[in-house]
Amino acid sequence: MKTSASISLKHHFLIAMPHMADPNFAHTVTYLVEHNEQGAMGLVINKPNGLTLADVLEQLRPDEQPDARCHDLPIFAGGPVQTDRGFVLHPLGPRFQATIELGELGLSTSQDVLFSIADGRGPERHLITLGYAGWEAGQLEAELADNAWLTCPADSSILFDLPHDQRLNAAAACLGINLSLITTQAGHA
Repeated sequence: MKTSASISLKHHFLIAMPHMADPNFAHTVTYLVEHNEQGAMGLVINKPNGLTLADVLEQLRPDEQPDARCHDLPIFAGGPVQTDRGFVLHPLGPRFQATIELGELGLSTSQDVLFSIADGRGPERHLITLGYAGWEAGQLEAELADNAWLTCPADSSILFDLPHDQRLNAAAACLGINLSLITTQAGHA
C-alpha cells in the first residue's frame, strides 16, 4: 500500500489500542518522525527504559562526574530497532553535529546534544531515547487497517511537558477517547 504525501502521518502520534499484544508497543504512544511511501520511523515517548542521562554519560565521559540533575533525566525505550543508538527530540533551535529539522522540532543523534544538555547549555525541552520504531513500506498502513493504532496530530506539550505516565491518555484525550473504556473483547450481535 502506498502512502501519498497528503496522508503522511509525519508529526502525528500513534496511540496503541488496548488490545496491542506486541510488548514493544503495548500501552505506548509513539511520535512519528517520518512517514512516506518507503515506510515510517517513530519514537516511543512514554516508556522509560530504566536508565538516566547520568548512566549514559558515565559510558561516554567516564572521567567526568555527571551533574546531579542528570540522574533525574530519564532515557526512553524509543523502539526495538537499534537500541544502542541515541535519539534526542527537541524544539528546533540549536543545531548539533547531527540534527534533522522536523518542522518545529529537531531530531539530534550526535553525542554533543547529550553533553550540551548535561552541561546546562542544551535544549531545555527534550526527550532522549535509545532505539526507534520502524515500519517497512505498507506495514504501518496494514497495522492501521487492522485497528492496532489510533492517530492524532502530535502536541509538543504532551511530548515535553507531561510526565511520561500521562502521555498515552493525554494523546487519546486529543481524540476525545478514554482508553480505559475501550474493550479488548470482540462482541457478537
